[in-house]
Amino acid sequence: MNRSPSSTGLLRGGGGLFPMPGSPSSSWALFRARTKEFLRREEASVMIAFWLFGLINNVLYVIILSAAQDLVGSSVPKGVVLLSDVMPSFLTKLIAPYFIHRIPYAQRILLLVLLSSSGMLLLAFTPPSSSVSVKMMGVILASLSSGGGELSFLGMTHYFGPLSLAAWGSGTGGAGLVGAGLYVVMREWWGMSVKACLLVCAALPGFMVASFFGVLPRERLRQGGRNGGYERVESDEEARDREDDLADIRDLPTADAAESLLAPGPGFHHEAHTGHNVTSKKNSTSSRFVANLRRTKSLFFPYMLPLLLVYIAEYTINQGVSPTLLFPLDESPFTEFRSFYPFYGFLYQLGVFISRSSTPWFRIHHLYLPSLLQVGNLVLLTLHALWDFIPSVYLVFVVIFWEGLLGGAVYVNTFAEIMENVPLEEREFSLGATSVSDSGGICVAGFLGMVMEVWLCEWQVRHGRDWCRRIEVGG
Repeated sequence: MNRSPSSTGLLRGGGGLFPMPGSPSSSWALFRARTKEFLRREEASVMIAFWLFGLINNVLYVIILSAAQDLVGSSVPKGVVLLSDVMPSFLTKLIAPYFIHRIPYAQRILLLVLLSSSGMLLLAFTPPSSSVSVKMMGVILASLSSGGGELSFLGMTHYFGPLSLAAWGSGTGGAGLVGAGLYVVMREWWGMSVKACLLVCAALPGFMVASFFGVLPRERLRQGGRNGGYERVESDEEARDREDDLADIRDLPTADAAESLLAPGPGFHHEAHTGHNVTSKKNSTSSRFVANLRRTKSLFFPYMLPLLLVYIAEYTINQGVSPTLLFPLDESPFTEFRSFYPFYGFLYQLGVFISRSSTPWFRIHHLYLPSLLQVGNLVLLTLHALWDFIPSVYLVFVVIFWEGLLGGAVYVNTFAEIMENVPLEEREFSLGATSVSDSGGICVAGFLGMVMEVWLCEWQVRHGRDWCRRIEVGG
């Protein structure tokens, strides 16, 4: 893990806006003044918009998982809801990068909001007595929106730079805390029905529309999206050279150019350019698809595989192992065995939020190291579930929090590495295509988790620890 200067311009000492804490230039009055200055800049709008994009795009996913017990009851495995919440998103990320660039971002936002709100409304208005499959259709609609949103917003960071990626990562991390907390507050504190909770959540995607059309400075999208595809973006130096060349050609008499063959006359130049465009349009679809497949292959080992590994490991822990990480109640801070699992989830989401918000100050460049450490967490906690050798639940709390830190760090640093290392003309596609790894990892973990939870619980019962069978379903 390496510390690196902030590339977002937030911290002073490297030319940024805010002073480092404890530095001679830091004071509360100075901090407030510079905060006001920052909020007047365009970067503030970018940061707020992308933080809301990350929050709203992911929060419904968390809310659906939090409401799983209320949606399907205790007779249906939790993994069914998880897979319905993830599989459509995974397929969207797998297929959409090859054609979604044809749809303008403004139209995508409206489509995403329509899908997610429709899904939540279908869940809200489906009677409890209806088939689980009808409810899962609502989950699938919301999942399609989440998958399309993730690859779209990650692709959009290509136009807005590292600050947008940092804000997106922080927003997605915050979605875990906000989603789980919001559902608990509405259900337990305010006493709202499941239907009322889902209706409130159906309105949340509206913030995405407000962020895109009211907060985000969209001029960068207009400038960068005029080609309508994943085309090479010209650097400033190349643009100046091209303008100089064109100026030289325009200043050269047509007759001299024709005689010397140094440059074609204006009519011939326009004709050649037009003919090239016609030929390009005929071959653009197939050539772009082949090029994108090659790009995907080049992304797999440096970026997609570590992200896939970390998600398989952490969601196998969350769905398959942590429900069985139980201790005697008199040795824990809980009064019921059912309280362990949601608290593990809270610690995990807290770790994810902190690490996904860390890239302006802390960077990880070697992605396989935290991924393999996450696999180590899976092995450690599985062995404990089998042989009960960790002496205190508080040590498990530390491991679960560490699991969240690792998972969030790999996610946001994977895309930060792409922003830094992938050529400019391939960056937008690469950011969207790599996002398939997290959904793919969750899908694999969903199947593993359903098997492991049952197997570990049965093992524990056979060895005299029947705590996993004493969990009562909440009303």
